[in-house]
Amino acid sequence: MAEQNTPNGTEVPAPNQVPHAQAGAAHAAPPVPAAEPQPSRWGRVDSDGTVYVRTPDGERVVGEWRAGTPEEGLVHFARRFDDLRTEVELLQTRLTSGAGDPKQALSSAVHLRDGLADAAVVGDVEALRARVEHVIAHAERVLAQVKEEREQARAAAVARKQELAEEAERIAAESTQWKVAGDRLRAILDEWKTIKGVDRKTDDELWKRFSKARESFNRRRGSHFAELDKQRAAAKQRKEELIAEAESLSDSTDWGPTAGRYKELMAEWKAAGRAPKDADDKLWQRFRAAQDAFFARRSAAFSERDAEFAENAARKEELLVEAEKIDPAANLEAAKSQLRRIQERWDEIGKVPRERIRELDGRLKAVQDRVRSAEDSKWRRTDPEAQARAAQFRERVEQLESQAEKARAAGDERRARKAEEQAAQWREWMEAAERAVADR
Repeated sequence: MAEQNTPNGTEVPAPNQVPHAQAGAAHAAPPVPAAEPQPSRWGRVDSDGTVYVRTPDGERVVGEWRAGTPEEGLVHFARRFDDLRTEVELLQTRLTSGAGDPKQALSSAVHLRDGLADAAVVGDVEALRARVEHVIAHAERVLAQVKEEREQARAAAVARKQELAEEAERIAAESTQWKVAGDRLRAILDEWKTIKGVDRKTDDELWKRFSKARESFNRRRGSHFAELDKQRAAAKQRKEELIAEAESLSDSTDWGPTAGRYKELMAEWKAAGRAPKDADDKLWQRFRAAQDAFFARRSAAFSERDAEFAENAARKEELLVEAEKIDPAANLEAAKSQLRRIQERWDEIGKVPRERIRELDGRLKAVQDRVRSAEDSKWRRTDPEAQARAAQFRERVEQLESQAEKARAAGDERRARKAEEQAAQWREWMEAAERAVADR
C-alpha cells in the first residue's frame, strides 16, 4: 500500500507499515525454551510407541512413534515444537520491526493459539502459549494504533479538503484576477487528487462544494470575457471610424487645425479601449500611418518655411546695417525718406523665424525712434505758439521793468521794488519758454 499525504505535507504510513515496535516496546515477550537438545525434559515415549507431552495439567498424548528409537521419536516431535516456536518468534519480530501486517499477524497468532491444545509437539507448550498471547496482545495494540492513526489521517485529509473547498468558494465569489484565480483552482484540483483516506460520503459532499465553486467561477469568468469581447468589438468599430477620419486628414495643408484634430483623435483612440488582440495592432498601424503621413508633410513644409524665414532674417539683417547708418541730425528729410524705403523693403521680405522677430523688430524700432525723436525736436523748435508764448513773456518783463524805473524816478521806492519782483517772476517764465523752444 502506498504512503498517504497529509494536508501539511507529512506522510502517514499505510497500516502494514506502522512502526509496531513502539506499540509493544513496554511489554517484553516471555522466553520460550527450545525443545532441543533435551526433549526428554518435555515428554516421553512409552514401550508401545505412544508419545506424550508434559503439561501443568498432566501428560497428553501427541502421537505414536515406531520408526526408530524412543529418543529419535522425542527429537522428531521436539522439532515440530521448535518449528511452532520459530513461527511465533517470526510473527513477533515482524510486529516489532513494523515489516508485517498486524491484522494478518493477529489472525496467525490466534490460529496458533487455538491449535496448541491439540498440537502434536513436545516442548514447553505453556511457555509457547504465553508467547502467542503476547503476540496477540501486541498485534491488537498495533491494530488499535493503526486505527487511531488512520482516523487522524482521515480527519486531517477531511480538514484539508474543507480548506481547499472554502478557498475555491472564496475565489468563485470574489476574485477578478482571472488567470491567477484559474491557475489556483487547477492547483487546488491537483492537490485534491493527492489527498486520500476520506470516506466516500464526506468526500462526495466536499467534492460537490469544490465542483460547484469551480463551475461558478467559470461562469463568472465566461460572462466577463463575453462582455469584454462585446466591448472590444465596439472598440474595433470606433477605431475604424477614427482611422477613416485620420486617413481623410492626411493630405490636409491646414497645418494648425489639422494637427489639433489629430491630437483630439489620439485622445479618442485611447478612450475607445482595446480592440480584439489580433486586430488591435493592425488598427493602430493604420491609424499611426495616417498621422505620420500628415506630420511628415507638415515637417517638410515647415523645413522649407524655416529655410525661407532664415533667408528673410539674413536679408533683414542687411537692411538693418543700412538703417542703423541713418543720421537724422545731418539731414532729417533725407533720413525719413531713406527709412521709408527701408520699411517698404522690410515688409516685402516677409516673415522671419519666431525666435528672431523680437530682436530684428527691436533694432528697426530703435532706428525709427531715433528719426522720430529728431523730427519731434525740430517741430518743437519751430512751433509758432511756443515762440509767441516766449515773446509775450519777454514783452511783459519789459513792461514791468519800465514801471519799476518810472516809480523809482518818481521817488516811489515801494512800487519800484514791487514791479521789479513781478518782472523777475515773469523773466523766469520767459526763460523757461525760450529753453523749451531751444530744446526742440
